[in-house]
Amino acid sequence: MLTSIHGYPRMGAARELKFATESFFSGQSDEASLLATARTLRETHWREVAESNIDLIPSNDFSHYDAMLDTAILLGAVPRRYRDLGLSALGTLFAMARGYQGPHGDVKALPLRKWFSTNYHYLVPELEEGVPLSLSGEKPFDEFLEARALGIETRPTLIGPFTFLALAHGPDGTASHTKGDASKREEELARVYGDILSRFAALGAKWVAFDESALALDLSASDLTRFEALYRKILERKGAVRVLLQTSFGDIRDAYKSACDLPFDGIALDFIEGTQNLDSIRAHGFPKDKLLVAGLVNGKNIWKNDYAKSLAVIREIAHICGKGTCPAIAIGTSCSLLHVPHTVSREDSLDIGLRSHLAFAREKLAEIKELAEICEISAIAETAAISDIERHPAYARNRAVTREPIVKRNDETQRLVASLGERDWTRTPSVAERAEIQATSVPLPGLPATTIGSFPQTSEIKSLRAHRRKGDIGEAEYRDAIKGHIQDCIRLQERLGLDVLVHGEFERNDMVEYFGENLTGFTFTAHGWVQSYGTRCVKPPIVSGDVARNGPITVEWSRFAQSLTEKPVKGMLTGPVTILNWSFPREDIPLAQCAFQIALAIRDEALDLERAGIRVIQIDEAALKERLPLRKEDWKRSYLDWAIPAFRLTHSRLKAETQVHTHMCYSEFEEIAGDIDAMDADVISFEAARSAQAILTSIAESGLRARVGPGVYDIHSPRIPTVCEIGDAITRALSSVPAAQLWVNPDCGLKTREDAETEASLANMMEAVFLARAKITKESAS
Repeated sequence: MLTSIHGYPRMGAARELKFATESFFSGQSDEASLLATARTLRETHWREVAESNIDLIPSNDFSHYDAMLDTAILLGAVPRRYRDLGLSALGTLFAMARGYQGPHGDVKALPLRKWFSTNYHYLVPELEEGVPLSLSGEKPFDEFLEARALGIETRPTLIGPFTFLALAHGPDGTASHTKGDASKREEELARVYGDILSRFAALGAKWVAFDESALALDLSASDLTRFEALYRKILERKGAVRVLLQTSFGDIRDAYKSACDLPFDGIALDFIEGTQNLDSIRAHGFPKDKLLVAGLVNGKNIWKNDYAKSLAVIREIAHICGKGTCPAIAIGTSCSLLHVPHTVSREDSLDIGLRSHLAFAREKLAEIKELAEICEISAIAETAAISDIERHPAYARNRAVTREPIVKRNDETQRLVASLGERDWTRTPSVAERAEIQATSVPLPGLPATTIGSFPQTSEIKSLRAHRRKGDIGEAEYRDAIKGHIQDCIRLQERLGLDVLVHGEFERNDMVEYFGENLTGFTFTAHGWVQSYGTRCVKPPIVSGDVARNGPITVEWSRFAQSLTEKPVKGMLTGPVTILNWSFPREDIPLAQCAFQIALAIRDEALDLERAGIRVIQIDEAALKERLPLRKEDWKRSYLDWAIPAFRLTHSRLKAETQVHTHMCYSEFEEIAGDIDAMDADVISFEAARSAQAILTSIAESGLRARVGPGVYDIHSPRIPTVCEIGDAITRALSSVPAAQLWVNPDCGLKTREDAETEASLANMMEAVFLARAKITKESAS
């Protein structure tokens, strides 16, 4: 039985790629040094996978920034404004990813979006009119040959043409497959992907995989027609290369029959999130002449695989297909291992009991191989007795671990969740009535300006936390230093003229990790880093038990910041849905129960902030849409029906005088604007700058009752926005949102930026605000 993975983490076990890239960005190293680090990492990762005896080893899963961006460059989808900069290939890539402001020009970055149901962000390709698609790069071919030179035969993996077209946009921000020249683009894509297969055939590749995760979305008849038309043309040119259709993040119920009918040589199905894939096999069978890659090892969570459950799926497939007609089956991952940390082996400080239940990327390789061995003995031939299977050493070890309970119970938390009722979800009076009350309790000018929360986490601040952690400085010295940074932050905001201030969050390592460290039920790794986008890595906590608050978490810092100014300072909290979505969750209870446990803890913190005199409290739900099922019919039943109440639970007992904000970043919210309104926040800020503020139309059409702050500049780029472009963003916002309802703010928190660019950007934002206010006043007077 074959084994396969979709992809492998690219940052390195010690985040080598992150540090090498950031060194390059800062000018401390050159391009050659960065490329050398990348080559070393590719070799290391290929050898790790090969030494784990995985059969279908991916190549081209490495990226300097993002695979979708790599694909756009490979296909020649590089808009003229980036080409005209005249930079190197790598320089052009980074200009598209981060923007560019320098001697060669000034361009913004491409939009960022969440990659399906993950916390990874991809760059949205822009298909510019008059720029034809053509094979324009060597990356996948070079890396295939690079691996072969090491004696490792790989299966090149590329984002497929259907998914590329589904996610790409035109210059106006609309989906490219809906535009008038869509058929021309489809012809170009079919030709280019055919060229790619021909090149790999000439190189002697045995397998090539096309990642078509967009097949897990709701598909129309025209979508299916496009998918079929693309691959009928592409697969005509595969020659001796076998082509694997790779899917993830859900089932492909709409496209299942089409996928089976097309001449693919294999189909990879997700049996973790795509539970209905098994229903499709029950209804239609599976072609015996194709390889079925069964995605049984979870690529998005870190708990060990339950071999008994995986074996049951393989047995059912074998039973459905029948003896003699059962397809060849490979054991694989549900998605790329990009979404989990590198290895458990470095986590020496973890509790040994918990550690035995964990499998990161490298450990999942061993799980895949063990599952294949067990399944080869028992599942397909069905000749082994259950007792024989249970005596298999790997199976026996796995059963011993997975049957052992590890969760730490909290009876009081469970009692509180069980007792929740209607009053816990409902805040009174209405949002409109609260707005009138808050006009007095939190008096603000028109177009009030604020930031999202964090200020730059400079090397000085990171060093301060590190010295405290090592014991080099005492707690009192640390707290005095943090208060000094807070004081400087407040003074800067007052000088610039912002209206609602923040304390800068200098005491926080991460918006989720910080809260998890102060709640029971969370466990933290030392090296469990996962790429979020570019060089940005996060270290998700592990929800390992019932959640409860130990005591006030943020109150001291917020009270101190508020004592420094007459202006309102926001109390900054992370919402329960985001904490859950940016953690590795338990699998023994429903997600709703876990979310409600976290929400109760955040509610207690919000009430303490209110009692401490904080008039504005922001409860961030940056990741609200992240776990939203890909299919609309599942939105409410399996997610929104608990996610929205979980947020409402955090603020339902706050007074009407307390202004509640929330923030959402880097997702497309247009389709759930009504559900966002049901969160019942007073002010909602959104990412909007890279998406040309597409959310504005939805705000206007949905009748959103909350006041809104669509981001006016992109904080994920180092370029400094001009007063003019921020002013244009405010003008566009005013065309859809009444001035009395509009706030002005950046896209997101500023922790990833540097001090100088932050101050310059905020100064330009405030100058644009002052100009906009003056214009409104003048127009009102006339």
